[in-house]
Amino acid sequence: MLEQKRYAITDEAEIQALVRDQGWATLVTGTPAGLAVSHLPVVPESDSLVVLGHLARADADLHELGRHEVALVVQGPHGYISPSWYTGGPYVPTWNFVVAHLYGRPEVLDADETYRVLDRTVDHFERHRPSPWRLDSVSGYAHRIAGGTVGFRLRPDRVVGKVKLSQDKPAGDVASVVAALDRDPTHANPALAEAMRRQHAVAQEQARPKG
Repeated sequence: MLEQKRYAITDEAEIQALVRDQGWATLVTGTPAGLAVSHLPVVPESDSLVVLGHLARADADLHELGRHEVALVVQGPHGYISPSWYTGGPYVPTWNFVVAHLYGRPEVLDADETYRVLDRTVDHFERHRPSPWRLDSVSGYAHRIAGGTVGFRLRPDRVVGKVKLSQDKPAGDVASVVAALDRDPTHANPALAEAMRRQHAVAQEQARPKG
């Protein structure tokens, strides 16, 4: 990924929030047999950049999990930006996005730890439901099928985050893009619009004179 200072995420809390709020990641491993790619749910471990996840045992074998460095890609809101939305210009089409790449060698977990990851993952995604479903409600069945999964803990030794949300555009253009993302009949993207609002509110606050 092209690293540009203007778009870099430098606050660890933002990366933590991305993992916490998105929860769906892509795992990429370079093995002697070639690249292995899997998609999986992930959850943060406490208030840190440490990530917990699990794979089907066959996928874990494909990745030779624990033997190689991996890249875990967590994708946030993203979407197409039409030049017709701007008030200025000239511009060309682009894509706005939020993403983080976490690099490191995963620690493979034993059966008991893997089950705890599964339990924690369920709790994480059920936490906002009125009556959260619990893995313990099917404990016997869950323990039987858990043997087909492998849990891991990734303590990243390198993290690259990027938030490209029209920071290079004038405020008027940003406002018109956000408005279009809220209501465009073809490319409406409320999640991306909200990410842009948050990003530019922070930028405006940082640019405000202090004292």
